[in-house]
Amino acid sequence: MGTIEFIISKYNYWIYVLLMMIGFYAMIAKRNLVKKIVGMNIFQTAIILFFVSTGSKKGASIPIIQNGHGDVVSHAVNAAQYVNPLPHVLMLTAIVVMVSTFGVALALIIMIYRKYGTLEEDEIFEMSEILRLRK
Repeated sequence: MGTIEFIISKYNYWIYVLLMMIGFYAMIAKRNLVKKIVGMNIFQTAIILFFVSTGSKKGASIPIIQNGHGDVVSHAVNAAQYVNPLPHVLMLTAIVVMVSTFGVALALIIMIYRKYGTLEEDEIFEMSEILRLRK
């Protein structure tokens, strides 16, 4: 397999890297707090998609053993024939954490907006310096 074919065959990983870079760019370069949080969410989604894709194999079956307990005792189970369920289970937990983080961050942004009247990072820093100097 040539280099070009190898790169094309791994297109899903390139998509994950692209999504990660878009999210990272939004977190670093944008000054609006909502845009930063959406960038963080895109970054987390790319990581979750990457881990879910690593848990799948071509030609593998789901990890459910057929025909009950009798067959399990009589022969060993070949783990290479089954899809690894661990990344999928861990990513379910990561999705819950991602949604929770997003909700808490939005609640904090609402509080910041109520106090400062803006969501622009530079303006908030200026206003907080003015408030600190007044005290």
